[in-house]
Amino acid sequence: MLSIHPNHKPWHPSTSPQSQHLHTSLSSKTKKSLPTIISSSINEDKNQTKQFSVDKIKRLVLTQEGRTKLNREPDRQFYAYPRFVTHVDDNFISTLTNLYRERLRPDSEILDLMSSWVSHLPQQVKYKRVVGHGLNAQELARNPRLDYFFVKDLNQDQKLESDSCSFDAVLCTVSVQYLQQPEKVFAEVFRVLRPGGIFIVSFSNRLFYEKAISAWREGTAYSRVQLVVQYFQCVEGFTQPEIIRKLPASSGGAREDKSPLNWIMSLLGLLSGSDPFYAVVAYKNFKPIYE
Repeated sequence: MLSIHPNHKPWHPSTSPQSQHLHTSLSSKTKKSLPTIISSSINEDKNQTKQFSVDKIKRLVLTQEGRTKLNREPDRQFYAYPRFVTHVDDNFISTLTNLYRERLRPDSEILDLMSSWVSHLPQQVKYKRVVGHGLNAQELARNPRLDYFFVKDLNQDQKLESDSCSFDAVLCTVSVQYLQQPEKVFAEVFRVLRPGGIFIVSFSNRLFYEKAISAWREGTAYSRVQLVVQYFQCVEGFTQPEIIRKLPASSGGAREDKSPLNWIMSLLGLLSGSDPFYAVVAYKNFKPIYE
C-alpha cells in the first residue's frame, strides 16, 4: 500500500498522459515526499508494468519456503516506530560512501530504495535528484539527502511508481534480505533505470532475524552474496554482477592468523570484529565508460 501525503504540493515527473501519477514535494524547510498515486492510475498502468518488468524475469530464484519469514505480521506494522540508528558500523558506512563517490556521477538522478533517515551519500557531492523509498515516513522525512520520498511495502506490491528510464542509479543498503519477491523488485529496478544505469546492493551480516527471508537466514555470507548475484542474473538485461568485499582486519595488534580455517571463517563472515562489507553491482544493458 502506497502512502498518500495530500497536504504537499503535487509534483509530476512526466507529462505522459498514462504516467501522470500524483507525486508530492515539500518546501525547503520540510522534508519532501514523493509519489502518491490515484488507484485508477494503478489499474491503467498494470498491463504496461507487466510488459516492462515482469516479462524481463527469466527464472525464479527463490522457492516458496525460501521467501518465508518468522515474523509474518505486515512489514508496515513492524516498521511503524521510527528507528533513528545506523544498522552498520562506521567502517562499513565509510566504505559504502566511498563506493558511492566512485560510482555515482554528480549529475545523477538517484532512487534510494528501502531507505531511512540517512542515505550514506558523500556530503560534498550534489546530485540532480535523490528520491527515497521506505516503510517509515518519519525516518524518511529526517533524511537530508532526499528531495522526495514515498512509503510503500514492496513485499505487498513491487511496482515502483516511476516512469521507465527515469533514474541513473538505484541503491539498496542493508535491506535486500527482507525482500520476499526480489525477482520482481529487481525487474522493476531494471525498468526505472536508464540504459547504463547502475544498481548497487550493499549488505553486511546484521539483520532483523525474524524479518529476513528463510533463504537469507539459513545462508552463509558466501551464499548470501551468491543469492544477490542470482537476483541480478534472473532479470534479462543486467550486466554481469560485480562483487565487492571488504572483510574486517585483525584487531588489537595481534598477529594475523592466516590459517585455512581462519580464512574460510572470514570468508563466511563468522569472525567477530567490525562489520564485513559486501556489495553487488550491475548495470542496465552496459557499463558506461567516462573520461
